[in-house]
Amino acid sequence: MFQPKKKRPRIRRTMSGLIALTLLSSLVLPSVAGAEPVEPSQVQFANVSVQAGQTVHVPVALKKSHFGVKAYNMQIDYDTSALEIVRITPKSVNVMSTSPNEEGVADFQHEINNAEGWVRIIWVDFTGGNHSIVDETQLFDMEIKAKSNATPGTKQLSVDQTDSEHWHFTNVEHENYTELSGGTITITAANSGGGNSGSPGSSSGGGSTVTSPVVTPVPSTPAVTKGVDIYVNGQKQEQSATATTSTVNNLVTTTVHVDNDKVINQIGSGLRTLLLPITGTGKGAVVGELNGKLIKTMEGSNAEVVIQTDNGTYTLPANQIQVDQILNQFGSTVPLEDITIQIAIVPSATSKQTAIQAAADKLKNTTVIAAPVDFEVKAIWNGQQVNVDRFNSYVERSITLPEGVDGSKITTGVVLQPDGSLLHVPTKVIKGNVQDSAIINSLTNSTYALIYHPATFSDVTSHWSRDDVQDLASRLIVQGTGENVFAPDRSITRAEFTAVLLRGLGLHAPRSTEAASFTDVKTGSWYEDEVQTAVSYGLISGYADDSFRPNSEITRAEALTIVSRAMKLVGLAQADASETTSLLSAYSDSAKVQAWAAEPVASAIKQELVQGADGKLMSDADISRAQSAAIVKRLLAKAGLI
Repeated sequence: MFQPKKKRPRIRRTMSGLIALTLLSSLVLPSVAGAEPVEPSQVQFANVSVQAGQTVHVPVALKKSHFGVKAYNMQIDYDTSALEIVRITPKSVNVMSTSPNEEGVADFQHEINNAEGWVRIIWVDFTGGNHSIVDETQLFDMEIKAKSNATPGTKQLSVDQTDSEHWHFTNVEHENYTELSGGTITITAANSGGGNSGSPGSSSGGGSTVTSPVVTPVPSTPAVTKGVDIYVNGQKQEQSATATTSTVNNLVTTTVHVDNDKVINQIGSGLRTLLLPITGTGKGAVVGELNGKLIKTMEGSNAEVVIQTDNGTYTLPANQIQVDQILNQFGSTVPLEDITIQIAIVPSATSKQTAIQAAADKLKNTTVIAAPVDFEVKAIWNGQQVNVDRFNSYVERSITLPEGVDGSKITTGVVLQPDGSLLHVPTKVIKGNVQDSAIINSLTNSTYALIYHPATFSDVTSHWSRDDVQDLASRLIVQGTGENVFAPDRSITRAEFTAVLLRGLGLHAPRSTEAASFTDVKTGSWYEDEVQTAVSYGLISGYADDSFRPNSEITRAEALTIVSRAMKLVGLAQADASETTSLLSAYSDSAKVQAWAAEPVASAIKQELVQGADGKLMSDADISRAQSAAIVKRLLAKAGLI
């Protein structure tokens, strides 16, 4: 995120000092005799389950908030024989200790002691209420690991609410008028098949999470089953599947059961595409159902399964399901044919629609164009469920626009985040004869929506970067520095450039739990998560002194080095040694390109992401905000993501 023109200096405070501030800031209004009793606000720890040896995220949210919170502190205790805290991440905008727009207005700090089994979290609004937390929102996220030797059972995250140093909330009108609920962690035994090698915390990039047991909903209408045709490599396979339609929780759901053995016998080893076209379902949910044996066969052929519905299409390479990792989680002796793989396109629940609309309302000049859609992949065996929610490469899905909706009125697709915010995902619109479609590419499964968010800036109207800047701004990738101002020629910092690139690529969370170890990336800073995410994807590295220098201006060579690493992620070819020499020699200052930057700069030239100016590369010059926007847009366009 871009920095403002001027920041207020940070005010350093110790943990004990912040605890004192939360207690001293308790200027509350007197109670009124005879007034109606006020229902207290509530803080809720999520109840979760986790396998021994794996990690799990525990969101902590403010619920039923009746009064703005201007300070809080809490100490959370846990059983060290079974649990350890990996990291604490602030989530609410107000909770952040540092933001790109304001600094010093609030502070979030925490201290973890895994030896004694406690973590302290403290937040203070230094303005006395101008930046209080007024909405129901996620305060922070706790990433917790169940130790590999943990005994299966239930553990409780506890807080001593009778001790003000362990639990104290300063509300705008009521002191410590907040209750706590939740915090149960159910630990299950580690799998004998080798553990969850594809979990979101793995460094492999793909991932899945385990939920157990599976709850089968009861249909409210009798199920209707009929034979349907599917297509293998474009050839119709008559009656090779059955479709069962029923209504569950007021949602019409059609589940297509593929005749797995029949398809395997028909395709041998030459399968490229398995298409399940399910139309006529209106706004209902569609689930394609295959078994692990068929998926494994498709994986060996580099084939993909395509679910095609009235609401959209999901194109999923079989190797992205990572059936071997799923098998490891269920147990290596489980027959593949006994594992059910469900690939679903589901209209989002009303609660998600409401959350997306609320997030859009907070953005200026934003309209939700089409109803949001969930894309899901699940593996089910013996009452257990594995959710496949992370992939090693971009996976394509499309949302079909309602008839009469003009695709030009879509600026981007967005993904709904756990904290209720909307973030860009790479999106392009395809014109159709009757209905347009939005093609979304993402490395995760989630809830997606389409928005119209036109953006303009007064200081780029006549600037060479106008189209690039305003396009990325309309996609929520870049932001201005003030009201209707972008400052295109101002330099950009290393942290800011990293954040812009990540938003462009749609990378919103780390692919592994291994923390970046830079000495100058402060816990709670606005760029902490961005740096962690970029490191986990191999996009950035620091200096020899273990620093990242987030607030230093980034040079063209440094920026193109990061971009060249992103090229690998999006599948763009890089320059080889001979091409590097040839491409750089065309510029008069090529000798000034340092050896470590030669190949990245040449790769950017090869893919026409940069062109130089007046026959020069100026690799040591600072890159501007406008140049950053242009390079990121060219990268996404060249990769076919926008």
